[in-house]
Amino acid sequence: MTSSSWYRYSSPATFYPIAGRLIPWFGWAAAVMAAIGTWIGLAIAPTDFQQGDAYRIIFIHVASAWMSMFMYVVMAAWSALFLGFNTRLSAMMAQAMAPTGALMTLIALVTGSLWGKPTWGTYWAWDARMTSELILLFLYMGVIALRNAIDDPRRADRACAVLSLVGVINVPIIYYSVKWWNTLHQGSSVSLTAAPKMAMTMLTGMLIMALAAWFYAIAVALYRVRVIMLERERGSAWVGELQEVKSR
Repeated sequence: MTSSSWYRYSSPATFYPIAGRLIPWFGWAAAVMAAIGTWIGLAIAPTDFQQGDAYRIIFIHVASAWMSMFMYVVMAAWSALFLGFNTRLSAMMAQAMAPTGALMTLIALVTGSLWGKPTWGTYWAWDARMTSELILLFLYMGVIALRNAIDDPRRADRACAVLSLVGVINVPIIYYSVKWWNTLHQGSSVSLTAAPKMAMTMLTGMLIMALAAWFYAIAVALYRVRVIMLERERGSAWVGELQEVKSR
């Protein structure tokens, strides 16, 4: 694909209908994956010999925790593309991802606290993993608040892009925190370089739930970016033509 094609697809006018066609596919995939993953997690996966049935919250907790970090990295990547190439779509995509990233982080924190009470005897401990994940929530909220505090969209894009890129250093801190410091949080049960430390049924359910969270995040980000496009490009000719078509 030539560079001119990439620039064409980076145009909101071109990307808007493409996003509209993709949303139902990712939305239905998320719903199906979530149903299958929940069924495996609650009905098929065996009871853990140490944690009992309390461990089943990992099917939501792990998926949301993974997505909270992954979405921030992707948001930072879109921000870098905006700063490097000044593409409007990149800034809009970064803006669209922040609320869902914050939601995933909040779910990870809440489910982690609910898991921590029966496992560690406390809902919260200021260890490295929990604290760095909380900082991630503050970063998401900071990006959202900064954008709302600046009236000029282009200035807001640049300020939020810089904050996103600065904050991305927190993601490896979250990931490696259990290796770098002595924490209550257990180490990773899934690794690319070692065999999984859980039953295959548990791993399958957890990975399916992770895919459900991934597809959901894509569908919501695409839906939100379409709304952002209409709001920010409302004076453009393509938005006017779109509104004329809808009014017929």
